[in-house]
Amino acid sequence: MYIERKPSLNVDDLKQEFKESIDHINESEEALEMVVGFVALEQLYSSALKEVSTKLDILDDQFQQMYKHNPIHHMERRVKEMRSLINKLARKGYEISTESAKENILDVAGIRVVCNYLDDIYVIEDLLLKQADVNLIKRKDYIENPKENGYRSLHIVVTIPVYLAHSMELVPVEIQIRTIGMDMWASLEHKIRYKNSENTEKYRAVLKQCATDITSVEGKLQDIYSEVFKN
Repeated sequence: MYIERKPSLNVDDLKQEFKESIDHINESEEALEMVVGFVALEQLYSSALKEVSTKLDILDDQFQQMYKHNPIHHMERRVKEMRSLINKLARKGYEISTESAKENILDVAGIRVVCNYLDDIYVIEDLLLKQADVNLIKRKDYIENPKENGYRSLHIVVTIPVYLAHSMELVPVEIQIRTIGMDMWASLEHKIRYKNSENTEKYRAVLKQCATDITSVEGKLQDIYSEVFKN
């Protein structure tokens, strides 16, 4: 049910990258200390993903028991690679530190929830946000209001409590909830966009039309499912 992308870790490479990114780091010991801090940060966000994944698993199982339907088709989760996180902090003009990452970057931990039907998206959101220890801090509905290129998905950022040996931390996790069709479209569009900018422009119109067609088809499938199984 899960597909998890684990970042590769090479301490020497990361130390060198820190040195190149931050002028005031001259000592290897200081660079190593920062690397260790980012490794600990990765572990913290990985723990938050496990917490969210467990909650979603339980909700999916209970929904199956109650309604004989699993709203979740599959999930993918990832913690942003340290190189990407460092580059994002630098690009946005933030201090490159673990504290800065915690304060300013909301998508360090991300989980993609791929649902079977359109209604399942909002069912999952509603059930998850009803839990007392899950707090919504950001929401963007690209299904009701698609992006210009046709992208559709529901994005929410929630905080999850992670209990450590001697403390508790509230950790933000970005959750993208979408249908199988939306996920297929987004995956192809992403590959095209990062492979070749010329192809992005070449296929822009047809991709946007495909997004509209997928929405239309999935809406009809939702109607059929609702009529057959919910009445």
